[in-house]
Amino acid sequence: MNTLALDLGTSSVRGLVLDEDTQPLPGALARRKVSLAIGDDGTGTLNAPAYYACLLECLDELADAGHLRDVTLVAISGQWHSVIPLDGGGQPLGPVLTWLDTRPQPLPSATGPANPDDYHQRTGTWWHRTYWSVRLPWLRERAGSRVTRFAGLVEYVLGELLEAAPMSISQASGTGLLDLCTLDWDDEALALAGAGLAELPELAPLDWHGRLRKEHAKRWPGLADARWSAPVGDGAASNVGSGCVDPTRAAVTVGTSAAVRLMQRLPAGQEQPRLPERLWRYRVDHDHVVTGAAYSSGGNLFAWAKRELRLPAGAELDAALALVPAGGGLPVDPRLGGDRPPGLAPAGSGELRRLSFGTTAVDILAGLMQGLCEMVAEDLRVMESTIDRQVAVVLGGGAVAASVWWRQAFATALAPRAVSHQRNPEIGATGAALVALGRLAAAVDLADIGRTDELVLPTTTGPSRPQYPS
Repeated sequence: MNTLALDLGTSSVRGLVLDEDTQPLPGALARRKVSLAIGDDGTGTLNAPAYYACLLECLDELADAGHLRDVTLVAISGQWHSVIPLDGGGQPLGPVLTWLDTRPQPLPSATGPANPDDYHQRTGTWWHRTYWSVRLPWLRERAGSRVTRFAGLVEYVLGELLEAAPMSISQASGTGLLDLCTLDWDDEALALAGAGLAELPELAPLDWHGRLRKEHAKRWPGLADARWSAPVGDGAASNVGSGCVDPTRAAVTVGTSAAVRLMQRLPAGQEQPRLPERLWRYRVDHDHVVTGAAYSSGGNLFAWAKRELRLPAGAELDAALALVPAGGGLPVDPRLGGDRPPGLAPAGSGELRRLSFGTTAVDILAGLMQGLCEMVAEDLRVMESTIDRQVAVVLGGGAVAASVWWRQAFATALAPRAVSHQRNPEIGATGAALVALGRLAAAVDLADIGRTDELVLPTTTGPSRPQYPS
């Protein structure tokens, strides 16, 4: 029997069908780009009804092609941290705040956690604009008394599709309101958010499964009897899909944004290892956690550079990048979208330095990519301090899959660690399927791991120029 794996991401909605061995069926992939509203003021929002419509189109496309006939399970990888205010009828009162939105600020009267370190250890998060502890009061002030409850984008979408859509433990951990040990809402976090239990999603119990509403079961008969598994946060799903399911290997994922994460078995109720001040911790499921750091920059750096700098494409770009040695290039601060927690740099914090009349668009792109590599390397050292050993690294995500140079730049920045890359571009959806199927132990063997040393030789055509020192 087959699994439908959904990836509810920030830049796109995707659905693919996997066979019993979690291998993709030929042609069984539907994808829709979504429109992310981004502003210089730090806006980073999505339109919830439009996003839901994209998901419906993906399901219709797969159904029309006959790919949903043998699906018995639906697995979901969903974006962490998003939130949307809803009225009494469950309708949105505004756009969805995504992880990218840096506008929320604590209200002037708020004072924060009584003991910030204890708060960080319990929830794995900080009193920060990314989390609901700051976002809910900020949203309520703007939406007024009309707000009846709050939901993540994943819960809103699934609430439209399913008979019931409680929030998974994995998604709840991304709100910053969950006690990671008890797996219940944290009292102090709720107080900071100014939220009662009735305003928050119900938490999904262990082994929860959902069902389609009757009207949707008629629309997609192939999914009428399928079980829907509790969603997995996109970062956690990417770790599993990359084959990084224990402390021996860290995953570096570069999609729209980027992150470095280490996964460990840590069942609910078990005492947690101390969390370094600069790292977060979220839940994969009731038995596993991921510890890591995330960045607002990733594939969006490449997209921005391609749009604004008139870069060459394909093999021509690869050849031009090959002239810039990995580890070299311009000194760049790649934080165009600001900081992810715990940092507080606003959107627009990116910098280019040492520009000259000889600087090319390719130099700028290389500097942006190298800048992210260096940020990851610094945080990985902190992460390794929690386990007292060096780890191997698996690169994943569409951005590094598309760039030989970026993979080599990561390998240089992370040396002497062993660095490989996951060739499967759908690591989030695949990872969510493995969690839903209870096949974490198989993740390493199923991962399509490749080497990072595929070489693109410099071209001999065109004007020569000196290489920048490393």
